[in-house]
Amino acid sequence: MTNQHVTPHPDGGWQVKAAGASRATIRTDTQREAYDIGRQIAINQGSELFVHNKHGQIRDRNSYGNDPFPPRG
Repeated sequence: MTNQHVTPHPDGGWQVKAAGASRATIRTDTQREAYDIGRQIAINQGSELFVHNKHGQIRDRNSYGNDPFPPRG
């Protein structure tokens, strides 16, 4: 269960990168493409997806794993 990050690629475009990895899993032209791929990886692994803005700051976060504190109701 490795968290996935959608971040700007240093050479342009966007990348999906596993937390702690030195290399990107995939590089895309658009953030949307990277998001879609990263989301599918996070769902398959039961992990979290962090989406960063063009400045590298986290702007969104989605959990696709087992949430230790599920909402009541």
